[in-house]
Amino acid sequence: MDEKDREKIYSKRVRAGKRTYFFDVKSTRTNDYYLTITESRRHPQGEGFVYEKHKMFLYKEDFDKFVEALQETVDHVKTELMPDVDFSQFVQRERDEQDDFASELKWE
Repeated sequence: MDEKDREKIYSKRVRAGKRTYFFDVKSTRTNDYYLTITESRRHPQGEGFVYEKHKMFLYKEDFDKFVEALQETVDHVKTELMPDVDFSQFVQRERDEQDDFASELKWE
């Protein structure tokens, strides 16, 4: 197995409008694992696009603390700061955007 095959173990992509988030599990040379979280934002430039990327590394010893803090923070926003917002509307909007994207790819 060469280094490129060994490096990326698992990948999950989350599309969010003009942003895409990538959650990638990678391995070290000693077969240890870590997570990279990349935010990629698309900006128009000329006739095409340019992508601005921000990357964060998360190591196994911090997984539980990170997930717990993220969940607590999201819960705080939902229950304390924005209790009247129906967050399920964003899931429906995402489905609609995916359907729109898929219909653009159909040949007529």
